[in-house]
Amino acid sequence: MSRASILSSAVVALSAFLLSVPDRAPAAPMVSIEKTDDTALFGAMRDADLRLATIAWRLATANAAICPDRAPTPGIVVHAIDQYDPGVRKQLPAIFGFEGPVAVEAVVPGSAAARAGVQANDTIEAVDGKPFVVNPAGASQANTATRDAAQRQIAAEPADRPLRLTLLRHGQKREVTVAAQPGCRSRFEMLMGPGLTASADGDIVQIGSRFFERFDDRMIVVVVAHEFSHNILHHRERLDAAGVKRGLLSEFGRNGRLFRQTETEADLLGVILMRNAGYDPQDAVRFWREHGGEVDGGIFRSRTHPSSSARADAVAAEIAAIPAGAPTPYRPPLLDQSGAALQ
Repeated sequence: MSRASILSSAVVALSAFLLSVPDRAPAAPMVSIEKTDDTALFGAMRDADLRLATIAWRLATANAAICPDRAPTPGIVVHAIDQYDPGVRKQLPAIFGFEGPVAVEAVVPGSAAARAGVQANDTIEAVDGKPFVVNPAGASQANTATRDAAQRQIAAEPADRPLRLTLLRHGQKREVTVAAQPGCRSRFEMLMGPGLTASADGDIVQIGSRFFERFDDRMIVVVVAHEFSHNILHHRERLDAAGVKRGLLSEFGRNGRLFRQTETEADLLGVILMRNAGYDPQDAVRFWREHGGEVDGGIFRSRTHPSSSARADAVAAEIAAIPAGAPTPYRPPLLDQSGAALQ
């Protein structure tokens, strides 16, 4: 579900979770305005986006040394005004700043962006002096093209060089230099909807908003690390190269076997990513033993995924196999297979 559809279908659910989510990251600052249903909803979205961004930032930066494909990971959540329905855009400058098409929705505490003084509700006018390209179709209908282009423009900058941002806030322009902070390359997005769904397509990781209602961050990181691992291991590309069939045929024969193989690999690398980022990898064992049966949606179908108990056992064995005194970050042998053909 696109963010443009949120107001008609998710106000009640997300407004409720704004009040009830445990162990969340601190919410980004918001301007003081009258609380309406829409304002509470946007606050809930910002809160969940920041929780996801904080988890993703920790995983990406802590594992940068073991990832061959790296990108700037400054710790900012970028959004564009034209990804929202035209009918609500008049409210957005009061809530999100938006003195231009692209703004900072949230900043991860402790990140390079936070240390440089970047704040939620800053408008981003340019990166390294280059302005963002605005999608003209966004004037009449909501879409993420401008937001996606902005994210890719930031990600295209050299990972090992400082990031120069031109920011605007309350009409005042300033140049901010964000220290280099490389991370494993991937984009992350909260997907609105009622299901416990998650996916990775090689470029972006999407995590269903329901996870942020149902679980604390110790459990959510298990799902994020799993999906992130699919991208790091190039599973989408390797499955396509192997000629697998998707849809109903994905569950049978060689197709099902290769999908299960990649799911197991993502589980195993996921606990290493967690361990390297300072999370307790045993939480992955707990997640699959205690909550595996609750997870629904296509990516967790039984014939393309091992059973929850099998996943818990495999993860526990992987944790036990980490060599005593292994460095942080620990690079598992599994990463050597990231370019290998699936057989």
